[in-house]
Amino acid sequence: MDRGSERDASPGRGAEMPAAGRIPLAVVIVDRAGLVSHWSSGAGRMFGAGRDAAVGQPVADLLPVSGALPDDLQDDTPDDGDGPDLETSLGAHTGYPTAGRARLTPAGRGDDERIDVLWWAYPLVGPGPSRLLVLAADATRLREERGHPDESTERVAPGFARHTELPTAADLERRLPEILPNMGPGLSARIVSQVLELGYPVLEFSQYERVPVTPYWGVPRRPGRSDTVVPHPRSEPLIPADALADLEYAAVRERLEFLNEVSSAIGTSLDLGETIREVTSAAVPRFADFAGTHLRSAVLAGEGFPDGPPDASTLMHRVWVEHNDEPGRWDDTVPVGEAFAFPEHTPFYQCMVTGEPVLIPRISDELGNRISGQFEKRDLRPLINGRSLLIVPLKARNVVLGFMVLLRRADRLPFDGMDRTTGAELAARAGLVLDNARMYTYQENVAETLQDSMLPQVTPRMAGCDVATRYLPGTLLGRIGGDWFDTVKLPGSRTALVVGDVMGHGLNSAAMMGQLRTAVQTMAALETPPAQLLRNLDDLARRLGENYLATCLYAVYDPIRGELQIANAGHIPPVLVRAADGCSELLELPTGAPIGVGGVPFEATTVRVAPGDRLVLCTDGLVEVRGSDIGEGLAALCESAAHPAASMDAACDTIIRALNTRGGRKDDVALLMARLNGIPDEHVAQWQLESAPREVSRARRLVRERLLKWGLPEVVDTALLLVSEVVTNAVRHGGHGPVGLRVVRAGDLLFEVTDEEPELPDMRTAKPDDEAGRGLGVVSRLAKEWGATTSGRRKTVWFEQALIP
Repeated sequence: MDRGSERDASPGRGAEMPAAGRIPLAVVIVDRAGLVSHWSSGAGRMFGAGRDAAVGQPVADLLPVSGALPDDLQDDTPDDGDGPDLETSLGAHTGYPTAGRARLTPAGRGDDERIDVLWWAYPLVGPGPSRLLVLAADATRLREERGHPDESTERVAPGFARHTELPTAADLERRLPEILPNMGPGLSARIVSQVLELGYPVLEFSQYERVPVTPYWGVPRRPGRSDTVVPHPRSEPLIPADALADLEYAAVRERLEFLNEVSSAIGTSLDLGETIREVTSAAVPRFADFAGTHLRSAVLAGEGFPDGPPDASTLMHRVWVEHNDEPGRWDDTVPVGEAFAFPEHTPFYQCMVTGEPVLIPRISDELGNRISGQFEKRDLRPLINGRSLLIVPLKARNVVLGFMVLLRRADRLPFDGMDRTTGAELAARAGLVLDNARMYTYQENVAETLQDSMLPQVTPRMAGCDVATRYLPGTLLGRIGGDWFDTVKLPGSRTALVVGDVMGHGLNSAAMMGQLRTAVQTMAALETPPAQLLRNLDDLARRLGENYLATCLYAVYDPIRGELQIANAGHIPPVLVRAADGCSELLELPTGAPIGVGGVPFEATTVRVAPGDRLVLCTDGLVEVRGSDIGEGLAALCESAAHPAASMDAACDTIIRALNTRGGRKDDVALLMARLNGIPDEHVAQWQLESAPREVSRARRLVRERLLKWGLPEVVDTALLLVSEVVTNAVRHGGHGPVGLRVVRAGDLLFEVTDEEPELPDMRTAKPDDEAGRGLGVVSRLAKEWGATTSGRRKTVWFEQALIP
């Protein structure tokens, strides 16, 4: 024993000490599937299997634990409970190294040839398949080399030493490729860096003497030997004079490698949630045993950059927790998603206000009680007391976005000054990628809000047709795109159906989509013919900028005449499903050039339709898949559109399900389906009136008779009043030509009065003494909707009257 005079009295010590001997060390690496990936020649000699026979085999079969240690060896196990178990360590996925003693039966030997081994097991983290490093030494040979055949005279146990107690690991790193064939320098350097992090393997020969396990440390190598060895303990100092400098260099290098690995592992996505998970997971288990990330509300909500430093009222959201304790241990006490303001007298508040790391080497019982006392209805003490605490701020542009709480278990080295620097650098890199993700989320939210405000809330029932729509954001780009659809109510019970696609993605595309959609609505309400509407839209796009390009399909459905007028500007053709036979077809239309090209004429095509036919319009994101011909997508669209469905919504879902499962879709999708029901002839009444005052009473009589014939006596009085006002204006101010009167029953009652004066009427406020000027005011107050349009040299004033249920 290394205790003054007792040391010289120990057998094998001092002048009586035999020549220095060396004990071979077996080295094995296990992959994540539990199979051997590297097997040293020393492992072959110790366990009876060659490298070729061992690599790729289950490690549990090659290192079979065959029974308990002899009684005389069990007494040497450190007094810390039952101690680690080799069989358990080989299969465990833990972040901590373990060491112990075991009795094994080598391959091809009987039970009477069992060997007693000392072993160390290191978990390997980081990229690559390697999971576990196992070192083993022959305990019997060690006793013989030291001159202690009876081990009860001296305690010998495997363990791990602190970094500051160790010599350099350069020899081990240099010789690992020699010991383990096919191991490159990158893997060997990574393994050695983790050995330094988790503790160097040592043999404890007494309570005060710990000898490191190294390939070579001051003992001449014997020719022909390539195994790692355990040196004989010697009386000279354990750490040479230059070893501390080498150790510091190795520690700094290990931390740089850790930060480099973290930098490559975080920020792989601009998704804020994914970035948060990457940042938190990067610290566990290599740097800490627990990591919890907290962010300010403004950052998490994507509301823009936080304004000023946080204070006692600032809500912090716990957005992710990572740990290597047993599953569920932290869930109830520190649940993810919780938001609260941290009390002033806590280290968390100190970190977020000062923007500096806070290091507490060990959380004392007094501090743990104080921290736990700040949080109601939860006891943090079992989780934090005795642990090492490091809190690092997550900053961007010198503003604190949040902070990360890092904890190490009590059985691990506490955080020190170097860890504080490493944690701060980790937080700085994490803050940068979080801010990038925050900015992207903010821009995406702005564009999404803009786009959502521009996408119409389509009325499911229009005059003579039913409409259903779907919008799907791009799978990679979020809801930032220029696809749109729209329906516009037109005079004469007609409906305009529009689908468009602005080329590109992002905020500019969404803004352009809004401008084009507004222009289409305005021109549609003015009854601009389809071809002329696209020409006007093309002129507008070229005035807005050179990069404004879009495709557009514009169709006008007349349910009374049973026809579609369609014009196309570079868009994919629509699909028409005939109700008579259920067959679908792509309509052949003049393609036209995209909006914004300029100088290309547009043509309109008239298509006859029957009640029950369905028209399907969509953007190319639904039918176009990278690597496939668009013709395949159009054929699939025709096939799925013809599939019978119980409702319009179900029909849309069928199309989306059929085409969205082909894979490879990245673009936005806009889908609009209209069932063209038509309006029966018996629900339409129209008359020709003369431009004379007496015709006003005739108009009232005709309308009264028709409404009574339809069984609508409850709406007669209001309808007659409104018809009288509108027809009177047409007779007085509509020129000398005939006046047309039409009544359509389609959900609501639609009244249309047409005259030959193109100037639109002006609703004005009549003074108390005025005898005229109140007609349109009455219409505006009593009608559900009203409006006026002009076409050529004629105008039409229309109003709708709701049917009383």
